[in-house]
Amino acid sequence: MIELAPERIAAESGARVVREGTRERPERATIDSRAAGPGDLFFGLPGERADGGAFAARALEAGAWGVLVGPAHAEGLPGEGWVFAADNPLRSLQRLARAWRRELRCRAVGITGSTGKTSVKDITRSILPLRVHASPENFNTEIGLPLTILSAPPETEVLVLEMAMRGLGQIAELCEIAEPDVAAITNVGPVHLELLGTLEAIAEAKAEILAGLGPDGAAVVPVDAEALEPHLHDSLQTITFGSGGDVSAHDVRVAGEGQTALVRTPAGEARFKLPFAEAHNLTNALCAVGIGVALQCDPGEMAGRVAGVEFSRLRGELVGLAGGIVIVNDCYNANPISMRAALEHLALGVPGSTPEGRRVAVLGDMKELGPDAASYHREVGALARNLGIDPLIGVGPLAHEYAPDAWAPDAEEAIPLVEAELRAGDSLLVKGSRSVGLERLTEALVADRGES
Repeated sequence: MIELAPERIAAESGARVVREGTRERPERATIDSRAAGPGDLFFGLPGERADGGAFAARALEAGAWGVLVGPAHAEGLPGEGWVFAADNPLRSLQRLARAWRRELRCRAVGITGSTGKTSVKDITRSILPLRVHASPENFNTEIGLPLTILSAPPETEVLVLEMAMRGLGQIAELCEIAEPDVAAITNVGPVHLELLGTLEAIAEAKAEILAGLGPDGAAVVPVDAEALEPHLHDSLQTITFGSGGDVSAHDVRVAGEGQTALVRTPAGEARFKLPFAEAHNLTNALCAVGIGVALQCDPGEMAGRVAGVEFSRLRGELVGLAGGIVIVNDCYNANPISMRAALEHLALGVPGSTPEGRRVAVLGDMKELGPDAASYHREVGALARNLGIDPLIGVGPLAHEYAPDAWAPDAEEAIPLVEAELRAGDSLLVKGSRSVGLERLTEALVADRGES
């Protein structure tokens, strides 16, 4: 529940009251009129194709607590709910989220990086011995982040917020809303080069989260992220993670679908029994532990909660098919860093797979890599070959550059190619940028062969 009086909602969001409704408080904020119902405060946001304010009547007829829309949509609405008018409903949503974040009086964690943001968020949410409210799925934009904050219950002790960016100034905008106490950067790599041009510009954009910290804030960064060094300074409390860092893993033992590691931190050490075997997720776990240390959490308490880690959909999901086939469904996003990690994990052996089975990869385009996109794809294709992955199937225009054994222009046309290629005992990596839609391939394979 957003425990703010209606008049306070108007004042904090910069809106005027057009019509009054019930004195009760709204339960949540939403931008989807189809999902709006009793207790909801609907924000009618203008979009490229339609103005959400035009659907305010639908929300009120469904019983919404109230609506906040542009002035053109605020008059003559049906129902009995509150009606607020503002010139910029998106800005009003963000202002109200900041007000609620301050009302909560909790701590906030912002997580950004070229890869691993969602996985670090998922691990952090699970291991913190606190009342945590975290971003669902990919609620990490100028719309999703304020909606996440406004859905936080009053008893929240820490907000764990994922922050995405596509250009300079966007993370700074999210920090103005979230006011993070801890800023974590998972890594800095060649992602969004098409928009930002250089690795230094990417580091500058990511480092906006450091500038968004208050005077007592703490930064959690990779020990080897040289691109971030110009943005770190002596007065900023900094915790590094990775080999040789403040938070590091020792005596790592992989067994079956998991691994154990002795994790050393400035606050002490503890042995973590992790429910995943990937090396890159061990690094993500170290970042999450670093966040916990910044929040003064005990390493032993965090280790005791790690068994409850659950990753968001489409990020390394293991799907078993009839015939002993195991799919690594990792098609939420792709870039050179995450491709390397996924291919190396496939080559080492996927949990539940047959040791003598083939390693097969279906790789879609990696988007937003700028003028050197073709060379990045060629490097990934060469890496796959060097790791012994065979066959390799490419999907999308740039996937030709992988030098694949078979190629399809899109996910739908890739389905029969993969169906014809799969053999019993294969391990299959399915990975590409989100716009390629490779989850449709996985869904088709499950529908045709059945899960084991």
